[in-house]
Amino acid sequence: MPKLFSDPDALAEEIIRDVGTDLVVGLPLGLGKANHVVNALYARACADPDIKLTLLSALTLEKPRPKGLIEHRFITPVIDRLFGGYPDLAYADALRAGRLPPNINVIEFFFLAGRWLHVPVAQQNYISANYTHAASYLLARGLNVVTQLVARRIVEGEPRYSLSCNTDTTLDVLRERRAGRASFKLIAQVNSELPFMPGAGDLAAEEFSAVLESAATDFPLFAPPSEPISDAKYAIGLNAASLVRDGGTLQIGIGQIGDALAQGLILRHRDGKAFHEVMARLSPVRPAVAQEAGAFETGLYGVSEMLTEAFIGLIDANILKRAVDGVVLHGAFFLGPKSFYRALREMPPDQIARIQMVPVSFTNELYGDEEQKRRARIDARFVNNTMMATLLGAAVSDGLDDGQVVSGVGGQYNFVAQAFALKGARSVLALEATRQAGRALKSNILWHYGHETIPRHLRDVFVTEYGVADLRGKSDVDVIAAMLAISDSRFQDELARHAKDAGKLPRGYDIPAAYRENHPERIAAAVKPARDAGLLPSFPFGCDFTDVELRLIPALEILQGAQRSPPALAGLLWQGLMRMPDAADEACLARLGLDRPKTWPERGYRALVSAALARSRAG
Repeated sequence: MPKLFSDPDALAEEIIRDVGTDLVVGLPLGLGKANHVVNALYARACADPDIKLTLLSALTLEKPRPKGLIEHRFITPVIDRLFGGYPDLAYADALRAGRLPPNINVIEFFFLAGRWLHVPVAQQNYISANYTHAASYLLARGLNVVTQLVARRIVEGEPRYSLSCNTDTTLDVLRERRAGRASFKLIAQVNSELPFMPGAGDLAAEEFSAVLESAATDFPLFAPPSEPISDAKYAIGLNAASLVRDGGTLQIGIGQIGDALAQGLILRHRDGKAFHEVMARLSPVRPAVAQEAGAFETGLYGVSEMLTEAFIGLIDANILKRAVDGVVLHGAFFLGPKSFYRALREMPPDQIARIQMVPVSFTNELYGDEEQKRRARIDARFVNNTMMATLLGAAVSDGLDDGQVVSGVGGQYNFVAQAFALKGARSVLALEATRQAGRALKSNILWHYGHETIPRHLRDVFVTEYGVADLRGKSDVDVIAAMLAISDSRFQDELARHAKDAGKLPRGYDIPAAYRENHPERIAAAVKPARDAGLLPSFPFGCDFTDVELRLIPALEILQGAQRSPPALAGLLWQGLMRMPDAADEACLARLGLDRPKTWPERGYRALVSAALARSRAG
């Protein structure tokens, strides 16, 4: 049986006595980190230079860091409400500030998107890896300790521990330990908010060397709030929903596009007429692959490295219901808002049994029980986000052309490979057609780029707000034409010119008129009737914001947009100075501390927010 501890410092001393002073410690990706144990080991290594500490991890979670007066006043109360009590990982602040002691090394294979750009030590120690290869890389570096946040329950008088949110790499390295090919100590920290998940991650106590559990080390789970779904992201999600076949298999990534896809599937299932109408407005011309529009009679089976709140919404809507050995959803890790964790904790035993947490080698690969996986994963749609794409069908998802890493490859390549290996499967890479870079608007579809995550020879399906491009097996000229058709019209001529100059597109080629109206205004008009009818809510699966905050969010988005244009900002300021806020607006201004402005900057911000509130209601 494991040794029980209530003091993390005492546990850290036990680990050092047991393992030695050369510690190679694996931390699960994201939510599953045993923060108190990690911080205690970090503190001991800081105090003793003879201790060599290597932390191997991915997705280090940090609380949001607001910038600017308005963002600070809006976000800080949200941070306090949602992250209050969450213990920061001490190594993260030191790493960001360039103050890691020389005897401590932090190595990650996946970053929280954009958070570690221009942090030299983090960038230098990044490992570019497919998610399924991470476990072998940990073992190759001499992994001797794994620390993990767990849920606990008593079964027939004996404690059992669930790996819960992170079965991903832990189950894979445990398999190697049981086979005698690895030797490490598994250390648990019990958390009362973590759902006890059934499946292979439900472990007997003897699997662990030590367990930390006390009221002093219990803490609220990291719970990033859901973000509002924009018109563009809803258009992307709806376009992707037209690709999903009844009776098939679904994998989706994190974020607003995944939520939009799930809500699009729910709309399609519940109100086929409304779904058809919004699709007709969005995409007058759709390829053959994007013609799915019926309800889900057989239903879908989910297999996804990440389990999100959107999947719970699909289960509740009776869409995710095609069971494989009694399971409708296999996942390898999860992260989400507080309501998501609560839904898992409160789910009845017969319902939670239909969700099984498994190793990432199960969700992301075919080898190992391959015949069974092939029978289960019929008509699979693997839907993931990408940052940029080229006209020739390559995807840029993890890094920049100067070598800086934005996030990581994660499981994207795994799912693209599966899409080509499975009969009837497709890889769907989703992206917004444009992005704002300061005051400049840039196309996310480019002629070429100096870095690729998915090479052009694995091009399959791309989706933007403007439509679907089916690229599999197509010639370069047809691929270019399809990608131009889903590009923003403000960039189409320039993109076509690059392709013509390179001899990849005929000089006489003209983009068809049907694709010449790819503008945000058309997308907004296309989704507006469904928005107004409540069919496409900004937060389809609930949110952690108050009513006042929900009124502020669209107004702050308007203000953010106006800040890119001095004339627009001046017009907003003048409108705000000329109007008298009503009671509802005053509540919003009070939430930002602008109800009684004391300084000239506060007076200016009060006018700007007041005008933005008026415009958000009018729009």
